Amino acid sequence: MKTGFVRWSFARCRKNLRSALCGAVCLLVWLPILLMLAASFMPEDELLYRYAEPLGAGREAVRAALLPSYPAVSPYIELLFRSPGFFVMFWNSCIQVIPALAGQLLVGAPAAWAFARFSFPGKKQLFFLYVLLMVLPFQVTQVSNYLVLDRMGLLNTHLALILPGIWSAFPVFIMTKSFETIPDALMEAAYLDGAGEFGAFLYVGLPSGYAGIVTALLLGFIDNWNALEQPMAYLKDLFLWPLSLYLPGIAQDKAAVAFAACMVMMLPPVLLYLNGQSELEQGIAASGVKE
Repeated sequence: MKTGFVRWSFARCRKNLRSALCGAVCLLVWLPILLMLAASFMPEDELLYRYAEPLGAGREAVRAALLPSYPAVSPYIELLFRSPGFFVMFWNSCIQVIPALAGQLLVGAPAAWAFARFSFPGKKQLFFLYVLLMVLPFQVTQVSNYLVLDRMGLLNTHLALILPGIWSAFPVFIMTKSFETIPDALMEAAYLDGAGEFGAFLYVGLPSGYAGIVTALLLGFIDNWNALEQPMAYLKDLFLWPLSLYLPGIAQDKAAVAFAACMVMMLPPVLLYLNGQSELEQGIAASGVKE
């Protein structure tokens, strides 16, 4: 009896210690976001007092705080009601990101289905090329993309960001791995019921690979929403710039507005992640399954 109680106590202490360590790690992850949230509600004078050195207004030590001394909503009022450029860039981001994601679904899903379900000459070599294009950084293909877009007359237009996003290799890779997890028995049952290849893709592939599709679209949204180098390279007119280029242009005296803009810009990816967290985990797990 005593031995069992000791074991139970040891197991409980170990569980509490593990929970405390996980909580500490989570706090470290959330700390920058909490500091940014607090700074977005600080008036200009308090913000300069606490973050003078990072903002280039002095060399005083940083006095970070999780709660503002004098909370104010003036940064959000300035951003949402007195900054028309913010809304222009916000809608530019929507115009550039949403069509690219729709194109990834229309183009990438059939391509991924072909890689997952069909056998054809050069399949492995072509898929290896997709993986190679996926891991290449943007700087490697920047010049070639620029020349192609220039020849097509698409520079300094929204299509300069939409079209390269549609033909991205990453969604094809994620969706391929998800389609490969569909059981062969399920596919055979669909064929026996009279479904053709298109019907099997539409009624079996898309529902069964839903997690991989959501994962590809969610990660694609985050990548395109936060893009910096592509719009800077392909867009010259300021009225075409997305929201990701709004923050670097905010002056020092608008630091509080910059923090508020960071919080507003972060909302769409966070909300999408919270609504697609389970599918994201399943899609990433499927992409790591070895053949």
